[in-house]
Amino acid sequence: MELKKAAMAGTVESSDAQITVEPGTNGIELNIESSVIQQYGRQIKAVVLETLKKLDVKNAKVSVVDKGALDCTLKARVEGAVFRSINDDPDTPNPWEVL
Repeated sequence: MELKKAAMAGTVESSDAQITVEPGTNGIELNIESSVIQQYGRQIKAVVLETLKKLDVKNAKVSVVDKGALDCTLKARVEGAVFRSINDDPDTPNPWEVL
């Protein structure tokens, strides 16, 4: 999937994560800020990259502001941000079937 515009999903509330994606040209550029990065930084990175790979996103600037989100929340936030980025028409449903 090719990202068309910057998009965001999630919040900076406790146990959530805010994911921002933007179109990129040099592969995946990932920036992670997390209150638990020492304990879970590798896992956060792995979940984000795995989700982007499943969605066939090859070029993107991705920012993660994590507040202790579970893996399933991270995945959902990445999916939401990517689908918002590729969908120009708010009346068109997101392509959830690709998952």
